Amino acid sequence: MKLKIAFYWCSSCGGCEETVVDLNEAILDVVEKADILFWPVALDFKYSDVENMPDGHIDVCFLNGAIRLDEQEEIAKLLRCKSKVLIAFGACAHQGGIPGLANFHGGKACLKTAYEKVPTLDNPENTRPLTQSQFRNKSIKLPEFYQWVKTLDQVVHVDYYIPGCPPQPHNLLAAFTAIVENKLPPAGSVIGSKKALCETCPRNKTKPDKLKIEKFQRYWDVDLNTDRCFLLDGIICMGLATRGGCEEKCINVNMPCSGCYGPLDNVTDHGASAMSAVASIIDSNDPEEIERIIETIPDPAGTFYRYGLPASLLGKAKTK
Repeated sequence: MKLKIAFYWCSSCGGCEETVVDLNEAILDVVEKADILFWPVALDFKYSDVENMPDGHIDVCFLNGAIRLDEQEEIAKLLRCKSKVLIAFGACAHQGGIPGLANFHGGKACLKTAYEKVPTLDNPENTRPLTQSQFRNKSIKLPEFYQWVKTLDQVVHVDYYIPGCPPQPHNLLAAFTAIVENKLPPAGSVIGSKKALCETCPRNKTKPDKLKIEKFQRYWDVDLNTDRCFLLDGIICMGLATRGGCEEKCINVNMPCSGCYGPLDNVTDHGASAMSAVASIIDSNDPEEIERIIETIPDPAGTFYRYGLPASLLGKAKTK
């Protein structure tokens, strides 16, 4: 019998859906072995189609995107009920992703900026969308915009995780093959490499045993050498604390790792892990000099918590 699979997209950019398309000819192997019961971004499916399914009818659901709206939480819970296996697919479902950076401010602050503070905005009455309104004697309902972005496993039980922003097609194919062959790792596992990106990076051989940094820089301030470790030029590369398995796509086009594949196993806070690694290579023992060097780190919040704020120990901003 064919597997019954589903795909769904919550708060994300759509890159994870592109990963499915980027399987290219390999998607024919997927279709040969599985029936897609729900994939609204690609085909005309309705929520009622899922509601009418028996519980556990879907063998595997790949759900990408963070949880930002009440509608997304509702469908996540529905798909959890209808699926034997639920996979957090991509960085946003796994760790909160780019949408999770909003947790540094909160939903109310985001709406205030969008509808009151944008310089090009023409909205003198500060009108905002309402969750409920009347139009031509009809009631119109919009999803509620949550104060905080959540990871998928902060809303429902998740069986497995596939990291990446987006995951590379070979990661998806490997997961699908493991499902078909009944070779999935223990429940709760991240399906991917167990090594840090640094271990497989082709530039690793240029990194000295004792790396010391006197100043941090942005990559556009440096004439980057295509074979040289980014850290030698004071460019923060998250590869030293990030799971590998992406085939070094960014590194191969002369860009440092930004950390989208998330932490290694048993690491609670990806950002804290990366900060600790970076702190260990600051070339000074003088407190004032260390402070000066730290101040040259560009955008610390966006650098260390770009993909993982909701899943971190910080989680969200402290508000009154």
